[in-house]
Amino acid sequence: MPTRGELVRWGGGQLGASDTPRLDAELLLMAVLGLDRSALFRDADRLVAAADDARYRGLVAARAEGRPVAQLLGVREFWSLEFEVDEHCLVPRPETELLVERALAAIPSGAAVRIADLGTGSGAIAVAIARERPQSRVVAVDASPAALAVAARNAARLAPGRVALVRGDWLAAFAPGSFEVIVSNPPYVAADDPLLTTTEIRFEPRAALAAGPDGLSDLGALARQAAAALVAGGRVFLEHGTTQGPAVRALLTAARFADIATARDLAGHERVTSGRRP
Repeated sequence: MPTRGELVRWGGGQLGASDTPRLDAELLLMAVLGLDRSALFRDADRLVAAADDARYRGLVAARAEGRPVAQLLGVREFWSLEFEVDEHCLVPRPETELLVERALAAIPSGAAVRIADLGTGSGAIAVAIARERPQSRVVAVDASPAALAVAARNAARLAPGRVALVRGDWLAAFAPGSFEVIVSNPPYVAADDPLLTTTEIRFEPRAALAAGPDGLSDLGALARQAAAALVAGGRVFLEHGTTQGPAVRALLTAARFADIATARDLAGHERVTSGRRP
């Protein structure tokens, strides 16, 4: 039987195509053995049982094929919270925390605001906002029943009673003036982008990633629908690709939004564009 240290070294060697092969190998073995990092290396010479060895090697093989670590572990941290994830929803990413930050800046603490998170996926955005603004009413919308099932479990565990889940096509189910704030991290990758087939995002749901020939189809629909679903003075916040800022600002302008602005992520890329309904 191999030791813990031997398995980490073997796993790291198998994952050379990853940006973080050693870390990936450690995380997978920690998950199999139910250990934290300090325990893993404190007893690095301890032998690993055959069943755990086999399970670990299977996870390493899946990671070597490109499957995201978060899917293999079944969890991903976002907004300092641990979210369940699977193949039916996008893996929450650090840059999306900017979307939460921008939305929270527009929602006064203690205010009872009606908020919609469109294309909620795992529910990470909706849950993060609900925890920070517990007096508000957050509605999480997704067209995928499988994704909504994941979001429901995350909401029940992390923000019980604070997030309502709705299956639907963006804002089609809501009357005009239903919300003060709308947020969304919609699909914004061009349908023929090679990243959809050559990187690990190929293991995530394509419907949550691709949006027409230029990646703007859903962003355009959201801009138009948000203009009707918001109250006067309400705000929309849209995450988008790093080169799509000008196009999204144009979409919001065409939908007659005012005070249009784009925020940059920590890498300096345009990432979240917002507008106010006059």
